[in-house]
Amino acid sequence: MADSWNTDTGEAVYRSRDAVKNLKIRVRIERVTSTAALSQHLQQHVLSQQDGGAIELETLTPQGQKGDNDEELVVGWQEKLFSQYEMELFQNESACQTPLDRQYLTEIRALNKAKGRRNHRIFTYTDHDRFTSCLPIQQLYPTDLLTTTKSGPTFLAERMASVRNRRQERRTLDSSIPKSKIVIWEPTEEFVKNSHVVNNAMQTMHIMADLAPPGRLGQKENEYLLLTIKTDGSGTVIVKPDFNKGKEPYRIVTVGEKREVWRLNVENVCTAMQPEEKEREQNMYRDLYVRHKEYLNSLVGPDFEMPPLGILRYMMNGEIVSAKGFEYDNLYIHFFMELPNNWSSLPFQSHSGVTQTCRAKTLGKENVAFFSYPFSFEAFYMSEKESEEPILQWPVIYFKVLSLDSWQRYRTEGYGYLLFPAMPGKHTITCHTWRPLQTGTVSSLRRFFIGGSPELEDPSYVRIPGTFKGERLSRFGFCTETTGSVTFNLHCIQQARAFVDATVMKKRRQKVLEQLGGFSQQGAVCTILEAFQRARKKMQDARDGLPRDLVNTTSQQHAES
Repeated sequence: MADSWNTDTGEAVYRSRDAVKNLKIRVRIERVTSTAALSQHLQQHVLSQQDGGAIELETLTPQGQKGDNDEELVVGWQEKLFSQYEMELFQNESACQTPLDRQYLTEIRALNKAKGRRNHRIFTYTDHDRFTSCLPIQQLYPTDLLTTTKSGPTFLAERMASVRNRRQERRTLDSSIPKSKIVIWEPTEEFVKNSHVVNNAMQTMHIMADLAPPGRLGQKENEYLLLTIKTDGSGTVIVKPDFNKGKEPYRIVTVGEKREVWRLNVENVCTAMQPEEKEREQNMYRDLYVRHKEYLNSLVGPDFEMPPLGILRYMMNGEIVSAKGFEYDNLYIHFFMELPNNWSSLPFQSHSGVTQTCRAKTLGKENVAFFSYPFSFEAFYMSEKESEEPILQWPVIYFKVLSLDSWQRYRTEGYGYLLFPAMPGKHTITCHTWRPLQTGTVSSLRRFFIGGSPELEDPSYVRIPGTFKGERLSRFGFCTETTGSVTFNLHCIQQARAFVDATVMKKRRQKVLEQLGGFSQQGAVCTILEAFQRARKKMQDARDGLPRDLVNTTSQQHAES
């Protein structure tokens, strides 16, 4: 009989879209006695004989011990079944300290009036019981069940076993965590192992059994864990051990002087859904999805919001990725937008921003500070045919890189600018920076010790200032020093009615300037260049089609002339 046991006691994970309250499990325990073993042996012997007669095998088992040797029970999810210990404990009002204990007292009195309960040895601990968190580790993970490999619980299993204990204690403040060091810059391996533990809120239910000898029920040391059921809000159900599913029963060996052996069978007896109910449920879900889709369409609307005729809408979702090559550490970036003529933005639109302070990380031979700072900007361009500007001026992003020392003093590390991309799509742009340089040793010492450095009075001076109206901008004698670079990721979207009209009329996609109806001079130049490129390509194709000797003779004649 040693080979007729199920040794796979690992947990099984199921997923279900139905409510977990419909879960029903049939649990059967049976004591393996000498008479039961003999009865099974004789039954197998009789079945193996073809001309054998029927034998009354029930006479081998005493009828008086039927309730003590086996029990079968169907248990629902979070169904409370009291043990003999709880029946004796909650009969006294002095032992009831919590509202749950007083509720159990009322239920037990009702059971006594109804002349007993339907369970004898099998009972349950629900998610609300305090015994759920007080079970010893040898009861939660019984080693008496046969397993193929004798391995201890993993580190994650030990950590997760104490999760419910910490959650039920409801600690609001942990004095062991200092308030000053919220961010750990260099976490140790032990810190990572202790902190990075998944803690999903799960409900637990334990199906237990009192495997004491007859007449000695109601002692805590004789309680054994039969089955553990866990579930979360996403429909995941964890069962340990798994259902038998037609396999051999599990074996439980008790401790003590008499090492008795019990069989355990676990079956899923949930009522299967009828085809009509399943079809009705699918129709209900389909109707729900259709209504949700209609609700979303009512919020968004059938059409996109279009700008008025002759206006270009420019939307940018950007990211300041990183900065590298600067002299000092603890960098942050201050940036702002400048809108040229004929450009405007929304009244509540912010035109400037400051990133967080970032420490540099050594990559290769350079120190790189990763910001990953997102920003968004929306602007509108309205074309004017009477405008004096022959070429469209795109908005500009001016930025300044600064460093912060331990005394909270800042230094200017570099200036730079970035033009809004003229083409929609994704753009990764790296901008190089420079800073004003004051000659002499005193300025270098002041920059190192005091933190001061020369700054631009007008940050737009890195390019052509918007207020400049002259013909020539001289920077003769202005000393600068090349510093580092800043990398941007830009996702640009352009929206105008001209794009939709061109698609409907199946015209060739032109440039934004031509579709808006202005800047005919620039459009004419582009048209001439495109015609020149087409003529050049035709001449090249014609040249490739001529015989090689004729091409060489023609080239020689041109060389002699």
